[in-house]
Amino acid sequence: MQADKYPFAQELITDIEGNIKKVVINFPDYLRLLEAIEDEGLILAMKKVENETPLNLDEALAELEKE
Repeated sequence: MQADKYPFAQELITDIEGNIKKVVINFPDYLRLLEAIEDEGLILAMKKVENETPLNLDEALAELEKE
């Protein structure tokens, strides 16, 4: 396997059978990937509650105390 076939990959570390075990990437690329994953998680969380009624601070605190 060649690293140029994988976005961001600077180096691929393989076992003796050629299976990719680790990928080395630049730190700025790592940060961009991490941000993309976090953004996706936020989008999924927002979609999960998009039909819920918003609460003001006092209502939200009251709901937390019920739990």
